[in-house]
Amino acid sequence: MINEGLIRLSIFLGVFAILAVIEVALPRRTEPQDRKHRWLTNLGMSVLNSAMLRFVLPVAAVGAALWAAEVGWGLFNMVVIDPVVAGIICFVALDFFIWLEHWASHKILFLWHIHKVHHADPHFDVTTALRFHPLEIAISMAWKALLVVLMGAPVLAVVAFEVVLNAAAMFNHSNIKLPVWADRWLRKVIVTPDMHRIHHSRIRRETDSNYGFNFPFWDYLFGTYTADPEKGQTGLEIGLTQYAGPEPRQLGWSLWLPFAAYFKRERRKPSEAVPRTDAPQDGGKVQGPR
Repeated sequence: MINEGLIRLSIFLGVFAILAVIEVALPRRTEPQDRKHRWLTNLGMSVLNSAMLRFVLPVAAVGAALWAAEVGWGLFNMVVIDPVVAGIICFVALDFFIWLEHWASHKILFLWHIHKVHHADPHFDVTTALRFHPLEIAISMAWKALLVVLMGAPVLAVVAFEVVLNAAAMFNHSNIKLPVWADRWLRKVIVTPDMHRIHHSRIRRETDSNYGFNFPFWDYLFGTYTADPEKGQTGLEIGLTQYAGPEPRQLGWSLWLPFAAYFKRERRKPSEAVPRTDAPQDGGKVQGPR
């Protein structure tokens, strides 16, 4: 049996360390020197999410692939096809559905209340890739597990996808400066930091673009691609306007945020209520990608 946890942990630690060092050596933007509280909060969420996946959702996507193969469920467990071809198809399909899930998280109010924890980070670096609420991780993992079973995805393809997704998320959230030529070439095939940073803009039309994590093709295809931010990469304002204070740096506040609106505990100044701001377009009704 594949030790998915050990593989993912080893690659996670290696990629995180490399990107953190490059951020210090070649930063794209000047970040505040006092990162301690932000980093502790973002890393704390990563620890909580890892514990949840281990003890609450121990099966996860790879376990779902193993189970589907054992009982013969899913498309590619029922048809004869080259396993490499099946793996490639499943990898690309999973990437599309992760893109779709991300898009939905900006369009459906319930999902946005959870996903906005990620966007509340006032800065953008490799730890931002770890800043996801446990509820979002649970929903995403359940979604992936269902797709894996329906497709009968090969176990190796699922392991590869999970590893690449984690590494890509850390890369495209990193505060590293790539040469202009390298960024232009890379963003044809993968999501670069300059491309994804636009998605974390406080300007609504920029936030509603560049949803991809691995491949940029879906944003090109569905018209949700933004090439450059209005204020440039160094002038781009990160985060959510209504959460511009110190609260997003606090772990407890970040964990409570998805529930705050429902319990009327979410406080904001009148000037912060519009226009960006907190809800997806059209009151949470779903529109197709444009």
